Amino acid sequence: MRKNIRLFGFLAFTALFLSACATAEKEEVIEKEVIDMAKVQVEIQAMEDAFAAGEKAKDADAVAAYYADDAISYTRNKQPLLGKAAIRDNIANNIAKDTTETYNIYKVVDLFAEGNIAVEIGSWTEFDASGKETENGNYMSFFEKRDGKYICVRDMSVTTSPLKSGM
Repeated sequence: MRKNIRLFGFLAFTALFLSACATAEKEEVIEKEVIDMAKVQVEIQAMEDAFAAGEKAKDADAVAAYYADDAISYTRNKQPLLGKAAIRDNIANNIAKDTTETYNIYKVVDLFAEGNIAVEIGSWTEFDASGKETENGNYMSFFEKRDGKYICVRDMSVTTSPLKSGM
């Protein structure tokens, strides 16, 4: 009888131990949404193309549509622009002063996305009216997906041109 009790105790302890181990091995698997990066790239590139078209048409509202209301834009050699309204005003001011008839092309170079965010690293090229390249640089934009579409909440850009004297 004692032998049976010991055997029963041993088996009960072993079963308890193994079940505890099995439970620990069953981690909760959180399924991540599979992101179609090609689709995201097409969406972001379309936003860049609309931005460029707005600039070329000298339509500050069309350009500002790229940005969220709470966006911050880090521009070259200026304090950051806080909010879509400030960004739009800066764009309108630049358009009003522009007499060069240049236009820009923006291209997605790298894109990273997870969940509801995406980060784009892109290049921009400025052309004069005849189509000759006059300047180029790079930019980074941080997007959040809001109401089913990406919108820019932060961006910054740099030029590859050397700093002009007096700056």
